[in-house]
Amino acid sequence: MREVSSAIRGMARSGIREVYDMASSMTDVIHLEFGEPNFDTPAHVCDAAALAAARGFTKYTPNAGIPELREALAVKVRERNHLEVEPSQVIVTVGAVAGLFSTMLVLCEPGDEVLVTDPSWPNYRMIARLQGLAARSFPLLPEHRMEPRAELIEPLITKRTRVIVLNSPSNPTGTVIGREALGELIDLARHYDIWILSDEVYDEITFERPMTSIASLDPDGRVFTVFSFSKTYAMTGWRVGYVVAPPQLAGFVVKTQEPLTACVNAPAQMAALAALTGPQDIVAEMCAAYRERRDRVLSTLEAAEIPTMRPDGAFYVWADVSKTGMTTEGFTRRLISERRVAVVPGSAFGPQSDSHVRLSLAADPANLYEALERITDAYTLWSN
Repeated sequence: MREVSSAIRGMARSGIREVYDMASSMTDVIHLEFGEPNFDTPAHVCDAAALAAARGFTKYTPNAGIPELREALAVKVRERNHLEVEPSQVIVTVGAVAGLFSTMLVLCEPGDEVLVTDPSWPNYRMIARLQGLAARSFPLLPEHRMEPRAELIEPLITKRTRVIVLNSPSNPTGTVIGREALGELIDLARHYDIWILSDEVYDEITFERPMTSIASLDPDGRVFTVFSFSKTYAMTGWRVGYVVAPPQLAGFVVKTQEPLTACVNAPAQMAALAALTGPQDIVAEMCAAYRERRDRVLSTLEAAEIPTMRPDGAFYVWADVSKTGMTTEGFTRRLISERRVAVVPGSAFGPQSDSHVRLSLAADPANLYEALERITDAYTLWSN
């Protein structure tokens, strides 16, 4: 019998899911490995989906999404992200991950290279592998506040390089890329005629540092931006994301929808519309909660002498556990088995990140702070 696809055989599983599987075999583990808000989806959002289903709005929709949602999204990105777009440039996708996959299909041929940060969300490399692309990593350095720098990317650019993948606010570091650094990255992409794929799913979860969408600095239409409802509105399971594409290229992203997903399910699109056009106070409340958790976690880690960098956004803390002398995978396994706390090893986010672990602030606060006590106690014991 023939073997299955080499792309599948050679693709590593997400380290996040591996930790989840390991921890789920036990009943008493506190889960800090998933980036999933502990808040419920707002009631009016659920009501909109239920009403849509009750009224029979359960059929196929246009590949790019229902017109009223695309129109509302165009207003959102104009007002909040300062991108001058038309509804025709907005494509509703099955979560942000489908938007990333579709966009990569449009921009690359098998054998091309994409440049990703180290550390970065594992799915970027997984998508590249499935599409026959080579993912090359460039480092994020503490002395640069974990911002991507053009001078570290440029030496990696070859004739096969097609896309630079950015993520701001960042998973796993929480970094919000500053306007100056973004401008340098745009200049670099223009010089080498490279696309930029900007993952901005945490765009509404920022703290002190302002968030800039890199597409707002793009003079010639080489940036594709991916957003999501998952984090902003606690809608992870609804699977609604969207891509904002340059006007001349949006149709190609729409074209990929039919063979991949056809369309996002109709009631979920009505839920997304209600989230976008309804009360926005829940967004501010969740963001304030994450900020409060961040400050308490950082204070506790600092007291335990665990090095961290203050995140600007998203809901993660990137903690240095190298003093324990263990690999981050070893640290994570031991933390689960002995202390019943699940975090994600830095090795899951890139080959040069095996000194840190990622803690999610999106867990229930009582569980989060209990887990924090267990982590700091274990770190102190294992570092001596």
